[in-house]
Amino acid sequence: MTNQLEHANIRVKNIDETIKFLTTAFPDFSVRGGRRDDEVNWIHIGTDDTYLALNEDARTEVRQGPGLNHIGFVIDDADALRKPLEEAGYKEGYIPPESHPHHKRTYFHDGNGMEWEFVQYFSDDPVERNDYSY
Repeated sequence: MTNQLEHANIRVKNIDETIKFLTTAFPDFSVRGGRRDDEVNWIHIGTDDTYLALNEDARTEVRQGPGLNHIGFVIDDADALRKPLEEAGYKEGYIPPESHPHHKRTYFHDGNGMEWEFVQYFSDDPVERNDYSY
């Protein structure tokens, strides 16, 4: 079995806003389960193969604000992804200054202020995909 990322567990300010953002970006994502009550509000959203655990913790003394800098997803078409996100009112975040021959990146912020990276690779060669000289 190859190593792969199964899930990321992140804190968000508003789970419903994050669900809206993720299902706009990835129409095949759905809520797989979760729990909502006075102490904790969490869900798993994704596909059968991968998911994100989203936590909206009401116990503010435990953790505050969203966690992580961004989460990156490999996608097939960065330009095609941009359109539904912009139409839904999401704003593009960081715009990489460089033009890389082996990948294209786009960043968007959801309604919680969380940054999401979407990368389209133009090569299957790991050396080219992981070339940071650009």
